[in-house]
Amino acid sequence: MRNNKKNGCRVLGIAASSTELGHGTFIRGLETTATYDASTKQFVLHSPTLTAYKWWPGGLGQTANYCIVVAQLYTKGQCHGIHSFIIQVRDEETHMPLPGIKIGEIGAKLGLNAVNNGFLGFDNFRIPRTNMLMKHAQVLEDGTYVKSRHSKLNYGAMVFVRVVIVFDMVNYLSKAVTIATRFSAVRRQCQLKAGETECQILDYVTQQHKLFVSIAAAHAFRITANNLWLTFNEVNEQLSEGNLQRLPELHALACCLKAVTTADTAACVERCRLACGGHGYMMSSSLPLTYGLVTAACTYEGENTVLLLQTARFLVKTYQQLDSKALTPTVAYFKSAAAEKFCDSWTNTTEGIIRGFQVVAMRKIAHCVIVMTNRVSKGMTFEDAWNMTSVQLVAAAEAHCRVIIMSTFLEEVKEMSRTISPQLKEVLHQLVELYCIYWALEKLSDLLLYTPISQKEVESLRLWYEETLTKLRPNAVGLVDAFDLRDEMLQSTLGSYDGRVYERLMEEAMKSPLNAEPVNHTFHKYLKPFMQGKL
Repeated sequence: MRNNKKNGCRVLGIAASSTELGHGTFIRGLETTATYDASTKQFVLHSPTLTAYKWWPGGLGQTANYCIVVAQLYTKGQCHGIHSFIIQVRDEETHMPLPGIKIGEIGAKLGLNAVNNGFLGFDNFRIPRTNMLMKHAQVLEDGTYVKSRHSKLNYGAMVFVRVVIVFDMVNYLSKAVTIATRFSAVRRQCQLKAGETECQILDYVTQQHKLFVSIAAAHAFRITANNLWLTFNEVNEQLSEGNLQRLPELHALACCLKAVTTADTAACVERCRLACGGHGYMMSSSLPLTYGLVTAACTYEGENTVLLLQTARFLVKTYQQLDSKALTPTVAYFKSAAAEKFCDSWTNTTEGIIRGFQVVAMRKIAHCVIVMTNRVSKGMTFEDAWNMTSVQLVAAAEAHCRVIIMSTFLEEVKEMSRTISPQLKEVLHQLVELYCIYWALEKLSDLLLYTPISQKEVESLRLWYEETLTKLRPNAVGLVDAFDLRDEMLQSTLGSYDGRVYERLMEEAMKSPLNAEPVNHTFHKYLKPFMQGKL
């Protein structure tokens, strides 16, 4: 924290703290308590157990001097569930932890080690009543609890963060595939035909298979993220008017998109790293660092499996109300997909693939509902039936998310096609085709189970996929250059705009401390005596 005397403002280091050592996903299970003392008009924050310690808040380990803490609220002997409080944890001048605060850094991680993630414990630590965040729920001076008019409004902050994460994945994936594609255009290895010069590894269809889907995914995710942001703002405006009708849909949409885009981006970044061979293993390539950043997103702000199950819960309710109410936009396809003739024949087009996935998503959910109903009818509790069916529910939620991404990608490219050049239109449609075909082949078992696709049409899909890779090859470097990522942002020896891969690798190697002298001192101290048998 610092005082800015020029304009009179104070700059605070603030961390947000919800997750505890023993609880993350199950928010209602958080153990930290905030008990109101009406005699002093203060809340008493306490960590009753080791597992109640806050764990993971970014910047809390060494930087933050204030923290927003989520705790179980108690007033007049009654628990009112989780609420948020702003708490000073360090002295603003000395930066020492305040009395009653135990705070520190949690240690090294797979990635994000520049972020000092921290732990935080309370020993009957007191804060003023006004430090409770009371936009929705309130505690009056006498301890009377005034509950929120709409408890679901608390979803807002979580949904916003998940929307931001989808945009983050676009940036990370764009970075990784830019590095790998540029490297693949520089790197030459082996001959396609005897007597020819070594070819660019980007000319190998296997390399195109590794990279071009990631290029398509980056574009698909960017378009979907923009659409999600628009939906978020629309629903937020409705919430301000007291209309909560689309909040469950937004929550389900943000959950599945966060889960699928983070998982896909982690897989794509690793594929890009492997596509660069041994050089991709170098930290100077920036790919290992990027992977460490991306894979963290698969668990923070909602573990992906749990998020897909939350989406599945919304989809189950939607299916159960299929005939009784109008459906919200993202699930409107359920009604058409339920019709017998909706997909009575397969067509190898992007629209045909999307229709196929709509049928898959709807029928997977329908199957889950039937299975759970049967299990409950045989004496199983609903909770146990849900748990037993959860693997299928996750798969159904993922299928629904694929529908959202594919259909949004196609619709937006069609819209853009009205105002762009024929050449750009052709390339963008090739990206849409590649993305859809790739996932059709990846989820072939689902399509075979739920749609009338034939063996001949599967073979045709494979040929179409290979042809599309070949068509995209001339534009591959241009497509990643279009992300407009400066070398300073890429921070990579492999992906710089000038293509000086080998020179940069050597320059970076020479910076190693082990190259500071011709013979490292450890040779004389350890290796030489060992080699001469004098140890």
